[in-house]
Amino acid sequence: MPVFRLTKKLLFPSPDLAEEDGLLAVGGDLGPRRLALAYAHGIFPWYSNGSPILWWSPDPRLILIPGELRVSQRLSRTIRKGIYRVTLDTAFREVIRACAEVHRKKDGGTWITKEMIEAYTRLHELGIAHSIESWYGEGLAGGMYGVSLGGAFFGESMFTQRSDASKVALVHLVQYLTGWNFTLIDCQVTTGHMIRFGAREVPRREFLDRLEKALTQPGRYGVWTTGP
Repeated sequence: MPVFRLTKKLLFPSPDLAEEDGLLAVGGDLGPRRLALAYAHGIFPWYSNGSPILWWSPDPRLILIPGELRVSQRLSRTIRKGIYRVTLDTAFREVIRACAEVHRKKDGGTWITKEMIEAYTRLHELGIAHSIESWYGEGLAGGMYGVSLGGAFFGESMFTQRSDASKVALVHLVQYLTGWNFTLIDCQVTTGHMIRFGAREVPRREFLDRLEKALTQPGRYGVWTTGP
């Protein structure tokens, strides 16, 4: 199948037309309206410096249903000890920059380019992108960020500076999402890390059906807090 080239029009081809590896389209921009439209259709950007913007919709898709979260006994003990203080939407830019830096050190590069950092920070300012932070004392020890639409949360990236800090953030996030009646967490591509937390692969069509239902929920926009 062809890879579609986007124009200035806010349109995406059907995810069902993606290449076997999930690549669907190239080009366009990272404006808030295009990003929100992409996520609402099960599409996300993923590219590196020097590359045009690439848009993906993999098949299968890794998802986590909030009620299916699995937490190991060891991690449960760490959470009960209260080693880390967990917050929401307190340090979004710091979290996304830390995610970029961790991947840069690990892989020698990162898809979280300066352009991506600015684009998702703009989404955060609009109440669509969110972060969850784990603090050790006054220092940021780990965290993650993603996009929220309706009853769906799209996880983007996480980082950790201390043992289990990002895992603690993830568990708290899922607990909050469960309490807010979210029905779907998109993990995008398969990793053993997320499978250990209860994530599972589903066909893209099933993911899109679940997403369509999740988007009918009222959602939770604006700055997130740990309250009801």
